[in-house]
Amino acid sequence: MSEIKVNSIKGVSATSAAISINNTDGTCTANLSNRQNRNLIINGAMQVAQRGTSSTTVGYQTVDRMTSYSGGLDESPTYSQADIASGTTPYTNGFRKSFKIQNGNQTSGAGAINHIVFEYRIEDQDLATSGWNYTSATSYITMSFWVKSSVAQNFYFNLQSDNGSTYRYVMETGSLSADTWTKIIKTIPGNSNIVLNNDTGVGMYINWHLFDGTGRTGTRPLNAWAAADNSSRTPDQTSTWYTTNDATFEITGVQLEVGSVATDFEHKSFAQELALSQRYYYEHANGSIDGNSGETSICENCCFYNSSNLFASVFPPVTMRAKPTLEIATGSAYYIHFSNGISNGTFSGTGVSMVGGESRNNLAFRTNEANGTAGHAGIWRTSNYSAKIAFSAEL
Repeated sequence: MSEIKVNSIKGVSATSAAISINNTDGTCTANLSNRQNRNLIINGAMQVAQRGTSSTTVGYQTVDRMTSYSGGLDESPTYSQADIASGTTPYTNGFRKSFKIQNGNQTSGAGAINHIVFEYRIEDQDLATSGWNYTSATSYITMSFWVKSSVAQNFYFNLQSDNGSTYRYVMETGSLSADTWTKIIKTIPGNSNIVLNNDTGVGMYINWHLFDGTGRTGTRPLNAWAAADNSSRTPDQTSTWYTTNDATFEITGVQLEVGSVATDFEHKSFAQELALSQRYYYEHANGSIDGNSGETSICENCCFYNSSNLFASVFPPVTMRAKPTLEIATGSAYYIHFSNGISNGTFSGTGVSMVGGESRNNLAFRTNEANGTAGHAGIWRTSNYSAKIAFSAEL
């Protein structure tokens, strides 16, 4: 029988091996670009934006799974889902959307406590069961993403543990050329101080720091795990982007995968990314998207408990991460209800609330603004383009 003995197999022009072989036990490590479900990031291509496409408010507001926070600003940035221009490298690689931050006009300059940061939160059990031996310094995860800034400078970002003692692994993009898409790749080892729980809480955060003032920065090692220190989150930062009115920063193609090699981005269909995102946020009714004249069905088989309380129960398309909270837009004549085959009037939605007994996959809520007969069935719909009902179970 013939036999080939090699240390590795590498492409002619490749810088790393496609297959590396352990000479002691004969096991191998393969760099496979077509593995399924290798990306631990949901909506990394920024396709899904259930809440809307633009906002000047921090938190979860636009692109699903991306949140933000800021402080000490003269003018709030605008957070949005943006289109990627044709002819750019991300576009030719299949990306069509980005998460974009446009700076406001920070007329007071770069203060010590000023900051603009955006963040992705990874569910604990997704990392704990990923196959990454996170307490071992010889086991790795690799993060990659495409980024573009309108201002040429260096930016910092980090991976931060959440359980037990908090540790951060701080990295930098390197000097970015203005208005040029650049792919960033970082390989991160495990660390004995990391704690991950096999549950639905936060396992780790990824933070991108567009700016932190000197009250939040200082001496900080790069590319190394170190105990978290909120007075020294990153090394001191360049303030050019922050002090440039309407400066922009865009990101797409965020991928976090087990192993020491960055593989090609794992593109998923919009439907797949939407279903994964709905574990954390489910928009049940939106008058501006569905229906005629702002009329979207909320519940076609509601029940009147008494003359003013109309109960609804809906089933989200996927089981949510936790019992959700209700998010509802309110205003004059935002909602309408029917009973006995006729309209019984409109209402504002201020009396809508969750009811006891709801779970992660049966969402029960009610309004006390209705007008009907106890025991009768009813229909509940939006009556305004601005009306909206959603459920949030975000980390």
